[in-house]
Amino acid sequence: MSARLTPRTAALLTLPPLLWAGNAVVGRLVTDLVPPITLNFLRWVLAFAILLPLAAWVLRPGSGLWAHWRRFALLGLLGVGLYNALQYLALHTSTALNVTLVASSMPLWMMALGRLFFDARITRPQLLGALLSMAGVAVVLARGDLAQLAQLQLVPGDLYMLAATIAWAWYSWLLARRAEPDAIRADWAAFLLAQIVFGLGWSGLMTAGEWALTDARIQWGWPLAAALLFVAVGPAVLAYRFWGLGVQSAGPTVAGFFGNLTPLFAAVMSALFLGEAPRLYHAAAFALIVAGIVVSARR
Repeated sequence: MSARLTPRTAALLTLPPLLWAGNAVVGRLVTDLVPPITLNFLRWVLAFAILLPLAAWVLRPGSGLWAHWRRFALLGLLGVGLYNALQYLALHTSTALNVTLVASSMPLWMMALGRLFFDARITRPQLLGALLSMAGVAVVLARGDLAQLAQLQLVPGDLYMLAATIAWAWYSWLLARRAEPDAIRADWAAFLLAQIVFGLGWSGLMTAGEWALTDARIQWGWPLAAALLFVAVGPAVLAYRFWGLGVQSAGPTVAGFFGNLTPLFAAVMSALFLGEAPRLYHAAAFALIVAGIVVSARR
């Protein structure tokens, strides 16, 4: 797969991290208003409603969707059902900045999954860039005291976000492999709607479990309505569209390094909206992550 990076592709891969940083901040803001898995379900219900007028044809019996239901069920589980549900869970015990920094381990998982399951070659710059990014993650997990790594105990939010990152890496590799009818693949709204149909099923099951096993409740009002509108339109519909185009153009491994821009955007947004000012160790982590992006882009 070509890993050529053009200015257009770079722009496509930069917009999703910006929107995902906003998603993390908004998810943190509404932790007291809506349960995390329910938030994920509601955002995709709205995304489904937005896309339905654009691509309702994909739900018809002869569209090719149902003949390839296994692929779309897996894409829906990883990209719709799991990733953001785990991220919203993580935000209940961690900050938006820490969550996005933990997600910066994505290049490592992109390379590992690509090498193990998709016969992808790993270049030395990519490996060095991933190691630098992982060093930045280690700085965050140790809260700036590297001596604590030997006795590191991950909080639930860290573990949830690591699981979410692995799910997204797998999703991105599957996304880069064409295994569905050309008519669906060529129509971005239909392709995303096909994933959402099954993703809503997975997310609905998880939401039912959340309400059955916890004291879940929703505080309706304009703040929650505004948050739901943003996470449905921006981080869901638009970001998934841009990310899909970028992955198809540059490949999953190169795209994974752009995901490391998310914590840079999240740092600014967290300071502005959450009062979570970056610490000195965050600056060190940012430097390592940016170095990883620069090194990985070398030929």
